[in-house]
Amino acid sequence: MVPLSWYMVLSMVVFAIGVFGFLSRKNVIIMFISIELMLNAVNINLISLSHYLQDMRGQILAFFVIAVAAAEAVIGLAIIIALFRNKATVHVDEVKEMQG
Repeated sequence: MVPLSWYMVLSMVVFAIGVFGFLSRKNVIIMFISIELMLNAVNINLISLSHYLQDMRGQILAFFVIAVAAAEAVIGLAIIIALFRNKATVHVDEVKEMQG
């Protein structure tokens, strides 16, 4: 059986990769993928703790996080498509008109 600490380390590494990808890239699509990585790291953490504690609440919460991530992906991709149609770019630095 795999110890709980390995799942925590895996979750921490995946979350760190997501934070690094979000902060270092300027492409909006890569930023959304990084957010999805961070949400999946939280799901790994919730499910592993749920299994360790023999409680279903963590798995149920992970299911709701997956549902929110799906809704976020749909809305985010719709915003990216609208941005690309108006500006013909998906880079954050090149979009200045959305500020205040």
